[in-house]
Amino acid sequence: MDPITSAIVLGVAGNLATDAIKAAYTSLKEALIAKYGVQNKLIDAVNELESDRESKSRRGVVEEQVEKIQAYKDPELVKLAQELLDKLQEQPGGVPSITQNVSNVKFAATSATGNATISQINDNAPAEDWKK
Repeated sequence: MDPITSAIVLGVAGNLATDAIKAAYTSLKEALIAKYGVQNKLIDAVNELESDRESKSRRGVVEEQVEKIQAYKDPELVKLAQELLDKLQEQPGGVPSITQNVSNVKFAATSATGNATISQINDNAPAEDWKK
């Protein structure tokens, strides 16, 4: 997950716990609006996630929209996202966790910043499937 999506999703998941987190989140969202306009699919996706912050599918839509417009390539947006992630890290208990399950994948590659824990990987595919 790119830093902009991570910051948005974790900021919303953490329920914007402190004034500093709220301010950092607001700065990022306002920068997104200034850059892409209020009538934008990314902003729509962020608003929908805010209204249903537990929704995994809404998180995915935010990530998809960030990817489509390549917001992660904008240095100002990345800087604001990193500031929000830093504020989240400073709170007691650190960054809220997000669980993402992936199934039926033979090969996968990800790119992101931060820390990840991977556990319980099971290969249930017959050996002949890997030869294809």
